[in-house]
Amino acid sequence: MTGKDVSGVAAKAAELLRLHREPELLRVVNVWDVISAKVVAGVEGTTALATASHSIAASRGYEDGENIPVGEMIDEVARIVAATELPVTADLEGGYGNAAETVRRAIGVGAVGANIEDQLKPLAEAAAQVEAIMKAADAEGVPDFVLNARTDAFLKAGDRDPADVLADAVERGKAFLDAGAPVVFVPGVLSEGQISTLSEAFGPQRLTVIGLPGLPSHERLAELGVARISYGPLSQRVALTALAELTESVREGGGIPAGTRALN
Repeated sequence: MTGKDVSGVAAKAAELLRLHREPELLRVVNVWDVISAKVVAGVEGTTALATASHSIAASRGYEDGENIPVGEMIDEVARIVAATELPVTADLEGGYGNAAETVRRAIGVGAVGANIEDQLKPLAEAAAQVEAIMKAADAEGVPDFVLNARTDAFLKAGDRDPADVLADAVERGKAFLDAGAPVVFVPGVLSEGQISTLSEAFGPQRLTVIGLPGLPSHERLAELGVARISYGPLSQRVALTALAELTESVREGGGIPAGTRALN
């Protein structure tokens, strides 16, 4: 990137970080291509965009779980970044074998934040990965890069005691914060009590959650000190459900639903 490009990316990263630090909950509906990005960005009040790796992979014919080549993922992130003036954070799964290098490449196309999964690697290794990512971002001239360091403690809990799972999530999240991550992502079906414990352990505006059914209201999440709520592949599922319902309606002699918007 040129010096001008670096300063622009750095400014957007600072803005994204500010949005996480505000007491108001940052609400992000995830996107997977240019048209979904334009639709979400065009809704009044949208302040940032986040990609969904699962959704990008699915749209290109790959199963989730780092089956999409990293180059294809970065290419799609680049298209989304180019389609909006809003800050964009990219879901980059576990980093495709080299998380720091993958983040460096994402910054190169204008991303100013990223989700990186810990995949329950040994804690020292996972924390070192976080530190390497933040050092890479700093070296690229983007010290405010918003790494949303994800722990899979709840997603991979199996039949473990929930108290032990919560304790692991707290330990891993605190280690990631100590390693330089500005926020920690703990996906899963979390109770209000679990969210409160995580938020108290990490500090205000340091926790990200996913908007699964059963979560407390947005207002309550803000009261608990949550920084951000995102929706991962759920937004694509909503869109594809609407497409399936249209297909069913057409098959039965119906047509386009009333209220359909011209969004492209």
